[in-house]
Amino acid sequence: MRGAQGARAVRAAVETAASLGLDAEDVTVLHDSNKLALRLLPCDVLARVAPVDDQVAEHEVDLAQRLAAAGAPVAALDPRAAPRAYGRDGFVVTLWTYYRPVGVLSPARYADALVRLHAGMRAVDLPAPHVTERVAEALRVVEDRERSPELTDGDRGFLARTLRGASRGLGGAGQLLHGEPHPGNVLSTKDGAVFIDLETYCRGPVEFDLAHADEETGAHYPGADAALLRQCRTLVAAMVTAWRWDRHDRFPDGRRLGVEQLGRLRAAREA
Repeated sequence: MRGAQGARAVRAAVETAASLGLDAEDVTVLHDSNKLALRLLPCDVLARVAPVDDQVAEHEVDLAQRLAAAGAPVAALDPRAAPRAYGRDGFVVTLWTYYRPVGVLSPARYADALVRLHAGMRAVDLPAPHVTERVAEALRVVEDRERSPELTDGDRGFLARTLRGASRGLGGAGQLLHGEPHPGNVLSTKDGAVFIDLETYCRGPVEFDLAHADEETGAHYPGADAALLRQCRTLVAAMVTAWRWDRHDRFPDGRRLGVEQLGRLRAAREA
């Protein structure tokens, strides 16, 4: 978020915390894209803020509580606030425990955390979109010239073909997944690994989640289908590339990343 919208989002988080008796005189922006992640001090709360029309915060809060009850390694909501989403000034604010990162998460620990997350997710009965629905959204970005005006015709066709080809055969029911458990969404803490940002949850094969981690982590995940994992790696790379070309994307330095990711996809296809 930028400019006036970003300032309003920060104010919404501070005012929400204050309304609950949490002192938030100092604000640090931890992540800024379509949503804001803020550390509020001295109360030491992680606040996540999204425009009211661009969020699934209530569902994310519900899922986090269910997964915690199932023993899954997920971030906890702040215990000093009611476990819900708070609306203020056109934004939705959720308040979470702030975890200070400790060390680097090894591939073995990363894989173990994913195994435990998936076990917890199998115990949760919650409606969720299928992975293929997210692929369809990525295709809409690629095929709509108004949404991705900077894509050349050649790149547009290549990316659409890659998305279709890499998603072929993934239409089965699958299990509940995180959706984007990349290294930025798993923290190494003094209490072990915890996953954050659950709003991308969906259903599909566990290999789709595993494709967000590096190959060494994949080698530590028991029972993963190697061929399906390679397919999902291509699919995830193509989806991420599609998001970077969306004219509404606010990922930092997103257009440069989109160009680089297209180059890597083409190189992998030609290898």
